[in-house]
Amino acid sequence: MSQRTNRIRSEIQREIALMLERGEVKDPRLSGLISISDVEVSRDLQYATVYMTVFGGEGEDPGAQDLKILNGAAGFIRSRLSRRLSMRQTPQLRFAIDGSFEYGSRMDRLLKSLNLPQTPSPEEEER
Repeated sequence: MSQRTNRIRSEIQREIALMLERGEVKDPRLSGLISISDVEVSRDLQYATVYMTVFGGEGEDPGAQDLKILNGAAGFIRSRLSRRLSMRQTPQLRFAIDGSFEYGSRMDRLLKSLNLPQTPSPEEEER
């Protein structure tokens, strides 16, 4: 990935996170704390997928409603981004749930359920 693409990814991630933090996306249906974990930008910079993690949401699938709301507000968020970023054309946004946090939690629970004997760390072996 080019240096320019990486810079654009990080700028989009930072600006969207700031918008959510400042409450610029005013929808009372947004639940919980939303974290923008990553942004993938297409090679031609026309499209960007914004990955988010929702903490403290309600219901069985807490991020589903937030995902729907943010995808509905993608045009508004894109227009705000176009004012803040110095680009000829701001990428079309698509929001997606970042499953890595849930995946990591699930792996951690599975490993703990195995009840394997603890191996001493190198510091403990020296004692």
